[in-house]
Amino acid sequence: MKGKHLGILVGAAVVIAGGLAACGTTSKSTNQSGQLAAKQIVNLSTKSEVTTLDVSKAADSVSLTQLYHTQEGLYRLGKKEKLINAMATKTTVSKDGKRYVFKLRGNNHWNDGKPVTAKDFVYSWRRTVNPKTASEYAYLMAGIKNYSQVQSGKLAPSQLGVKAQGTKTLVVTLSKPVAYFKLLLAFPTFFPQEQSVVEKYGSSYGHSSAQTAYDGPFVMKNWQGTNQSWKLVKNTKFWDKSAITLKQLNFQVVADASTGLNLFQKKELDATTLDGTQVANLKNNSELKTFVGGTTYYMQMNQKKVKALKNLKVRRALSLAIDKQQLAKSVLRDGSKAPLGFVSQNLTQNPKTKKDFATDAYVKSGVAYDLPQAKQLMKAGLKETGTKKLTVTLMADDRSVTKTVAQYIQAELQKLPNVKVTINSLPYKTRLSRSNSGNFDLVLSSWGADFADPINFLSLMSTGNTNNNGGFSDAQYDRDVKKSENQDANNPTARYQDLVNAEKRLMTKQGVIPLYQPATAEMWNAKVSGYVWNPAGMSRGYQWMKVEK
Repeated sequence: MKGKHLGILVGAAVVIAGGLAACGTTSKSTNQSGQLAAKQIVNLSTKSEVTTLDVSKAADSVSLTQLYHTQEGLYRLGKKEKLINAMATKTTVSKDGKRYVFKLRGNNHWNDGKPVTAKDFVYSWRRTVNPKTASEYAYLMAGIKNYSQVQSGKLAPSQLGVKAQGTKTLVVTLSKPVAYFKLLLAFPTFFPQEQSVVEKYGSSYGHSSAQTAYDGPFVMKNWQGTNQSWKLVKNTKFWDKSAITLKQLNFQVVADASTGLNLFQKKELDATTLDGTQVANLKNNSELKTFVGGTTYYMQMNQKKVKALKNLKVRRALSLAIDKQQLAKSVLRDGSKAPLGFVSQNLTQNPKTKKDFATDAYVKSGVAYDLPQAKQLMKAGLKETGTKKLTVTLMADDRSVTKTVAQYIQAELQKLPNVKVTINSLPYKTRLSRSNSGNFDLVLSSWGADFADPINFLSLMSTGNTNNNGGFSDAQYDRDVKKSENQDANNPTARYQDLVNAEKRLMTKQGVIPLYQPATAEMWNAKVSGYVWNPAGMSRGYQWMKVEK
């Protein structure tokens, strides 16, 4: 997830722009009584408003957070990206990995009392893939048979490789094996939709709490489309309602960290995110929780626009000139960590050894700090390209934390000989537009995992990928990525090694410069427990939370 998608902290108490929480940790109450309080209500905050509750169109973090807790898909994700059956009770996969048959439970209902059936999934997926819907996340369905033809308008949405056999059997046919397909199914884009309600409200569907259908643990109330507060109340039609003790979640938009901390200290919030200064001041507080993983901030270098950036020595010099440890510990001071590579830590593990992928794929030179070597490489690189001076503009979002990071990088890079860096801070939408069009020299980018698999990061840097704004292209890298998705798709060990090879190649060729892994730091009321995180940041923690005495 980039840009507005980033910061999805799904299942967390708060959504922090620019940070995706993930660490496979469960918060624990300091109160050991385990007795439930009479009032099962929590007060939470978000950084911005909900934009839509339409499963096909939701793409921002706040909207996706609400969907995770008001809708039910085939699976949920638990600790360490473990798949948990939700609507699916049994899954059968063909030997070639291309045909999935899901047996669905028959005891879940929409909030209007109608049963949730296989046809609701078929309708939802076809609607998402239909180019007229303009779904930003439709690409996640690219592995399903006929996806490309439907997206291009060559085939009708009815030709997508998904069908219902009766009310309780969903059959999905893929065009090729997709190793992480089940993980995708826990993402809101793959949730069902009640056709009659979508058609009843038309273009207004999902634009208010009353114009939305719900099949999950909670129903949203008091949201008119633009308001700064709303609530989730327990859904009496939900199949697993007996497992949920919470009766209500109250949300309010709190954009400023100082305001959030003040509300928390006044006990008007049960959780709030912190900024770097607050984290430093509260580091010994038992209510402080810090989560790192699932997101990487990095710098893209435009090899198409700036001649010198095509040179590997120049790119390596820029990376070696930035002290990532100092950036994380002394500049950000919020628990963020220096990266091991492009793919974040705490995302996925080696299928055999259970080592973190980022550790297996670590290339020291790709993220190290060595200013003397950087100076030598810059001199040599500029000479090879016939460039006397590297004058570039560093483009970044105009948020306070990003401005701080940009200023730090500017100072670090200008320690190199004959390098001049100017900062251009822009509103997010403007920055993203210019990034996508290649109108930059250097740009600060970020990516948060949509699902817990390295391919979600590594595919971005493939030749021609729309997120590969810097124009990095390497034939061996492309071969490694393609091999993981084709030849080795059904061989977990071989596929994992393909992705390790790709990450190492990317870092060896310095296709991007990883800068840091952002932390999400929160104050969390210890009386609220049962709060689950997982490595992709896609947690269903709210429905299992409880308030203790």
